[in-house]
Amino acid sequence: MCEALMLLLGVVGHPVGHSLSPRLHNWALRHAGLCGAYHAWDIAPHDLAAFVQAVRLLPIHGVSVTIPHKEAILRRVDAVTPEAKAIGAANTLLWAEGRLVADNTDVTGFMAPIAELSPGRALVLGAGGAARAAVYGLRKRGWQVAVTARNLARAQTLATDLGAEAVPWEKRTHLDFDLLVNATPLGMRGPQEDCSPWEAALPAAATVYDMVYTPDPTRLVRHAQKSGCATISGLAMFVAQAQAQFTRWTQATFPGDQARALLAQALCPCPA
Repeated sequence: MCEALMLLLGVVGHPVGHSLSPRLHNWALRHAGLCGAYHAWDIAPHDLAAFVQAVRLLPIHGVSVTIPHKEAILRRVDAVTPEAKAIGAANTLLWAEGRLVADNTDVTGFMAPIAELSPGRALVLGAGGAARAAVYGLRKRGWQVAVTARNLARAQTLATDLGAEAVPWEKRTHLDFDLLVNATPLGMRGPQEDCSPWEAALPAAATVYDMVYTPDPTRLVRHAQKSGCATISGLAMFVAQAQAQFTRWTQATFPGDQARALLAQALCPCPA
């Protein structure tokens, strides 16, 4: 039995059954010697307001926010950090001085695996909250960024907000790039697992970064590897953004190498 304050944490999204956040953060709580539990809350968009009200009423210490709530959550909180406001999306809720605050650690997580890459030309697929974090981080590091999505209007809004170029989805394969980023849910475990946002040839000199982390590797990453491209799994980003979240909630941390090994084992399709 815990004698210290019980920390109640969790992830909100729809769907959320694929998320490895509960496995990671519950392990992190044990590793840090903290008393707490991290849950998964599957909340449809029309129930988001009621969920945030529950966060305010219940002793919920912090929340991870995932698809499709990263943009809508900004309208439901008391304060938004400057970075989350600039990006236009949040992936983290925390309490500060009695106020419910929306923050964004996705950009920290996204940039961590590409910190050593020299800025060049990037093509970002998608126009949601994950894409916003990617474009924000890339532009801040001096990358030239084009963004495309099946909803061109959303891509154009993102591009205008963050200083990128919007291109129609059907013309995405005509562009030259050094870095291709998938910020769509295409390829995610579930109904879209057999999908890929890119079926055309890939330049061998490019780096392909799939923000989807389950399954690992995704169909896109397998295609890129066969094409001779350097690849980055979404698992690296997932762990880095989770480390930043965990520190914001608990002022503690956890080792990234052990976390990646834990999740790689969970994602392994082979029998134990």
